Amino acid sequence: MTVSADLAMVNLDSSDPAGHAAFYHEALGWEVTHSQPEYAMISSGGVSIGFGLVEGYRPPSWPDETGDKRYHLDLYVDDLAAAEEKFVAAGASKPAFQPGGERWVVLLDPVGQPFCICPRPQG
Repeated sequence: MTVSADLAMVNLDSSDPAGHAAFYHEALGWEVTHSQPEYAMISSGGVSIGFGLVEGYRPPSWPDETGDKRYHLDLYVDDLAAAEEKFVAAGASKPAFQPGGERWVVLLDPVGQPFCICPRPQG
């Protein structure tokens, strides 16, 4: 029996779900489809990212070789420098440790969750 699945949603822990959703709305241009203090969501093309309130949320440290590994988002962009500038203006920060060289940039969203911006593949 072959089983397949389609990704419907990714949920991220957050200290500020509405603010978290607003940031990724700005970054990705996805619609905010739900926004309350305890849970918020953005959606596009049948896929959603949810942000759930976790009391006492502590963002992962970056880098942290000994900490638990977590998921993070990789976003394709047309221009790394322009995207970095846009995301920092929207509330992201750029940590000192950058393992990607010129291949990608690690940023921290407004609640401290790492995400990467990567050049969009050509062709």
